[in-house]
Amino acid sequence: MAEDPGLWTLLERAPIDWKEPWLIGLAVFHILCLIVTYVSFKSYPLQICHFLLMVVLVSCAEYINEFAAMHWRSYSKQQYFDSSGMFISLAFSAPLLCNTIIIVVHWVYKTLCVMTELKTLQQKRKESREKRKKKE
Repeated sequence: MAEDPGLWTLLERAPIDWKEPWLIGLAVFHILCLIVTYVSFKSYPLQICHFLLMVVLVSCAEYINEFAAMHWRSYSKQQYFDSSGMFISLAFSAPLLCNTIIIVVHWVYKTLCVMTELKTLQQKRKESREKRKKKE
């Protein structure tokens, strides 16, 4: 049984030529995703759609890897897409997952802020009720 190559073995064996147009396009795609992630902080529906799209893309990475492995000669100088999926995991899925983590952290932060505001309002209401009871 053949052992899957490690990350360093993969990088040594197939150095990445970042000047290839499709890799530049992939980098631009990830930059745009990061920009949309930032912009979506102001629009909750956009953020949900963006989050779900990224999750779907990551979940389809295996199929994308298979397709890319079959057709790599039409767009690339060398084969990056191995059966273990190391390249697609690092170059495609990892940045998307980082974006989704940023969104989840933002959601947790917003939730904590809302919970803090709610608790503050509850305290103020309780105090005002107690003041009314004392006056009566």
